Amino acid sequence: MRVGVLSVQGDVRENLGALRAALGETGSGGEAVPVREPAEIDSVDGLVIPGGESTAIGRLCEAGGTLRRIGDRIDSGMPVLGICAGLVLLSGSVTDRVAGRTDQPLIGALDVRLERNSFGRQSSSFEADVDLGPLGIPSFRGVFIRAPAVTSAGPGVEELARGGGRVVAVRKGKVIGT
Repeated sequence: MRVGVLSVQGDVRENLGALRAALGETGSGGEAVPVREPAEIDSVDGLVIPGGESTAIGRLCEAGGTLRRIGDRIDSGMPVLGICAGLVLLSGSVTDRVAGRTDQPLIGALDVRLERNSFGRQSSSFEADVDLGPLGIPSFRGVFIRAPAVTSAGPGVEELARGGGRVVAVRKGKVIGT
């Protein structure tokens, strides 16, 4: 199994390290690899879209056709985990609590409306325990740095967790956004 980490901006190194540790612990023989180009997206069995600056990640990936290729692979069944900026990119519609409307490039794999910076600016960042019971994780220390929240979800989108009274993790099929 090859798991890619979208590697154009954001927490790439941290996600590669965590995936490599997890794959090593399971003894699966899998590997975690950085991916940037459409051809590299085709070489992986699953993908992590890390936290970072969602507009920068989206625009960089849109320019080279990588964003469209990720969407095609998701449509054909590739599992994806979107973390923070990754959730933003996976959503179908985005507003920004601080700036209002946004011209954010989106994949649209999750039928959700999302509010970027839902918990405020970076100076309002915090940590809190989050219950991810539907994933078998009773308690997880979540870090909320300019974090998004789901404001509405379409049919088939399952709520996985709430934080600060807002939906902060969802799943539809093989696509998870946190």
